[in-house]
Amino acid sequence: MDMQNVQLGTHGTRPEDVLAVARGNAHITVDPSALAAVERSRQVIDALAAKPEPVYGVSTGFGALAVRHISPELRAQLQRSLVRSHAAGMGPAVEREVVRALMFLRLKTLASGHTGVRPVVVETLAALLNAGITPVVHEYGSLGCSGDLAPLAHCAQVLMGEGEAAGPDGTVRPAAELLAEHGIAPVELREKEGLALINGTDGMLGMLVMACADLAGLFTAADITAALTLEALLGTDKVLAEELQAIRPHPGQAASAENMRKVLAGSGLTGHHQDDAPRVQDAYSVRCAPQVAGAGRDTLAHAVLIAGRELAAAVDNPVVLPGDEPGQGRVESNGNFHGAPVGYVLDFLAIAAADLASIAERRTDRLLDKNRSHGLPPFLADDPGVDSGLMIAQYTQAALVSEMKRLAVPASVDSIPSSAMQEDHVSMGWSAARKLRTAIDALGKVVAIELFAAARALEIRTTGTQLEPGPAATAVLRALREADVPGPGRDRFLAPDLTAAEAFVRTGALVRITEEVTGPLH
Repeated sequence: MDMQNVQLGTHGTRPEDVLAVARGNAHITVDPSALAAVERSRQVIDALAAKPEPVYGVSTGFGALAVRHISPELRAQLQRSLVRSHAAGMGPAVEREVVRALMFLRLKTLASGHTGVRPVVVETLAALLNAGITPVVHEYGSLGCSGDLAPLAHCAQVLMGEGEAAGPDGTVRPAAELLAEHGIAPVELREKEGLALINGTDGMLGMLVMACADLAGLFTAADITAALTLEALLGTDKVLAEELQAIRPHPGQAASAENMRKVLAGSGLTGHHQDDAPRVQDAYSVRCAPQVAGAGRDTLAHAVLIAGRELAAAVDNPVVLPGDEPGQGRVESNGNFHGAPVGYVLDFLAIAAADLASIAERRTDRLLDKNRSHGLPPFLADDPGVDSGLMIAQYTQAALVSEMKRLAVPASVDSIPSSAMQEDHVSMGWSAARKLRTAIDALGKVVAIELFAAARALEIRTTGTQLEPGPAATAVLRALREADVPGPGRDRFLAPDLTAAEAFVRTGALVRITEEVTGPLH
């Protein structure tokens, strides 16, 4: 991937910038106007710090300890202590892309001019990202309120030259060594800066942005596999007609139906449901594919809307509201750090993903059942009885779907009080994001198994007959075989074949090959 450049200003960022930094190691620059805004907000903090009246986050303790006024000589220690004590995560390290997204989104808020940090903090955090230094952030420690506190604190600790981080080669080393190696001076935090570095919903938002991108590809892939299954089952494409979608005007449904129509164009298999074993209608899992996938698409569109709003936000507490003159302005406490808006859509996406997987599994099972597959051999086996065919592939798919149903249980309704009841309602958005990532990984596998089964069924169906699949299906079958995903035959070690099919889906090859025939899909 070519090195991309991402510039941060005062007005937030875009989903594609988050992806470029998190997954593509894009180089970050901070617009001079943003640094000027950062300096103006810092002047407000300096002015307030010089006054005798206590100001939360500037000259007080934190959370339930905010009642204590901190004298000037202890304020640097206050910030260090805040970061060290909050870097309390446990469990396995989370993925590099998650940490990079988290750091970039915290940098986005710092550059907004509403947090009161000095420009050096912004510049140093950008330098860490550009150097490929990735703090070790642990699975557990965020309740999704007052921000993703522990994950962000582990990042802030590295900014101070403490803790552990992975270098560009992935090796975990002391942060002080990595900073020195890259010529980055640790930051001595001053008033407000420790709090500004840890008080944001950046981890859950970063995972939401990546989840939206991943699900967009998987929804398209699932439309393709649904169409291939319909073809293999000799189903009718009449239910996909544009005028039928128009009388129930959900945009996601219309998009999925159009995708399926494009994939099925020119097929010699569709419409044969009235031949040997007449069917008035196809089963729900086939006939209602656009309705289910379409509802998921509309859910995704809502999540993208929420993510866009969050990407334009400056999430911190307290926030700096600069005045018209240098040093003028005020610091206001607020509740914008609460992760409910993000947590809800993360949970909503997990529900949509689980249902998409559920209907895909039902279609796969139909392909394997000789009583419902309209002439296909049991389990698509070469010699049923001697060969088991794809029997256990469906077991694996069913296990994945069952796990996804468990992961669809909302995290955002499970508030648990913290900080001596000062923080008595939390979002659990980090937990919602973590389980969604697991669900998306499972969905990719489920879609891949349907693809594997549908492709085998199509080849079995057309061998020795005059029936021909459509041009899109033909192109997919050819590309699968070129990608070492085998066709029908005697039983063989199946796990590597399913893994190859999963790679074909998750790398975007399925969509890309299909679009070479159909043109752009939704």
